[in-house]
Amino acid sequence: MAARWTLVAGLLLLLPLLPSASSSMVFKLDGNVYPAGHFYVTMNIADPSKPYFLSVDTGSDLTWLECAASNGACERCNKVPHPHYQPGPPSYKVVPCTDPLCDTLHQDLGTTKHCAEPFQCDYTLTYADGSSIGVLMTDKFSLPMAKASNDHPDLAIGCGYDQGKNAGKIMTVDGTLGLGPSSVSLVSQLKNQKIITKNVIGHCLSTKGGGYLFFGEENVPASDVTWVPMAPRTPGSYPYSAGHATLQLDTMSIGAEPMEVVLDSGSAYTYLPELLHSQLVTALKASLSKSSVEEVHDPALPLCWKGNGPFKSLDDLNKEFKSLISLNFGNGVTMTILPENYLITTVNT
Repeated sequence: MAARWTLVAGLLLLLPLLPSASSSMVFKLDGNVYPAGHFYVTMNIADPSKPYFLSVDTGSDLTWLECAASNGACERCNKVPHPHYQPGPPSYKVVPCTDPLCDTLHQDLGTTKHCAEPFQCDYTLTYADGSSIGVLMTDKFSLPMAKASNDHPDLAIGCGYDQGKNAGKIMTVDGTLGLGPSSVSLVSQLKNQKIITKNVIGHCLSTKGGGYLFFGEENVPASDVTWVPMAPRTPGSYPYSAGHATLQLDTMSIGAEPMEVVLDSGSAYTYLPELLHSQLVTALKASLSKSSVEEVHDPALPLCWKGNGPFKSLDDLNKEFKSLISLNFGNGVTMTILPENYLITTVNT
């Protein structure tokens, strides 16, 4: 069982994939919830520009690429889809350690800046499964803007040359597109350079995989959207938090206390605390007592049901699974998760 966040169901069919104004831009999203488990955009960087696949991550501030040294070698990097990013003249510039942008980066990371090499800004990104060491620089980005005075701006980007103990993996992306709220994130830089008028990001995910990502206010839908204010960011907190919400299955409350809900596009699944997840599964199983589906073993998913025949459409699915999961926020807003959004259809071979 897995759930995913969707901005507006069906919106993918209503908005064009080309931006309509100079202060916004739209990127095609690739990837899916299952089996890929992530979504990514193609970003064109450097001059002449080269394409790179970047994982869309609102949980990160810095945009960075796995990066080769001047000789083209990358001893502790992963195997990525494209040749490793290799900064070269005339488009790139190394950000000095004394640059205010370097101070901002370390402030966002909660680290102390050491200017052992004054001519460059070194950093270390720490993740749950490892780390990435790199150097901050600027390079040209080719942006999909129909009417822009500056669609090839110089933006700060991380050159990640050391992926630590986890290096050597086969990756499906070349790096990370950091969309956090700090001033070093890509969208904040675009806003500061007046390339977009407002620091707005949004995405729409198709149930068949893919979708689109937009920057700027022009593509924000005027209707069919429920707004939840983001909680103020504090040191050590998650970049985007929608505050606290209670979990329900239909009209049954799951858990006694509200939980904090954070938004992270880098996580394709919605994760729950272990106890809460266990309680939800128990309630969901109970709701299927009169259904014809039976629980079966699946090598990929820890919880799986099989019907009398294959589910050929959403109508077949909804005949068996009728329960709705909802998150009820304190300001009266409810996010409803339909069965097709918390279940994944697989083919049992």
